[in-house]
Amino acid sequence: MTPQAVLEIISQARRKEARSGAFLRQMKEKAAQLPCAIVVDRDQPATSLFQFAVEYIEMAPRLIECVDACSKEAGIAALFQPFVDAATRYFTEPSVLLVRYDGLDGLLIRAYLCHRLMEEMHDNNRSIRAGELIDLEATRANLLAHELIGEPFANELDDAITVTVLQIAGTPDYYNLDLDPFIDQVNNRAWDWMRHYWENLLERNHIRFSLGSSSL
Repeated sequence: MTPQAVLEIISQARRKEARSGAFLRQMKEKAAQLPCAIVVDRDQPATSLFQFAVEYIEMAPRLIECVDACSKEAGIAALFQPFVDAATRYFTEPSVLLVRYDGLDGLLIRAYLCHRLMEEMHDNNRSIRAGELIDLEATRANLLAHELIGEPFANELDDAITVTVLQIAGTPDYYNLDLDPFIDQVNNRAWDWMRHYWENLLERNHIRFSLGSSSL
């Protein structure tokens, strides 16, 4: 399936949420349990968390599409296809463990898997990591999604990502592989737009990370 199919799955879940309001109720519970390091500067924090989660989910297929397009333009699609396929399958062919999560809560889990997979892809190759494609705000968004999913389940998802990355690129050869052609492609307007989206995702939803008296 294509990223467009993933967007349709997301649309179906949003229509279901409009009828049930189940995910918003979950966010109200989460808002009351946030650690002090996560601050929501809004009178209705559940609404901010809800909107953050929806945008985080909708970003996943766009990220898949961007990686796919850039790898093809760089002439190295075969290297990235396993990542693209794995990320897409989180939505289109979820594991038995995820099937029972069929609303926005389930899509948040799938999006988290997708974003974390791409983050690990970034960290497991020297040239991609040197290209600084993953913004700090994307990492913070993943941390917030981890919190909204909740432990220990989110930790189990992280472990699953580690296994997947090891299966796809778990060799020193991949770490040292020169992927500069891919870096050159992603340093274009498409990725700039995505970076800008990440940089403002938390801010526009009135969410920030704080340690003591300093904000992150």
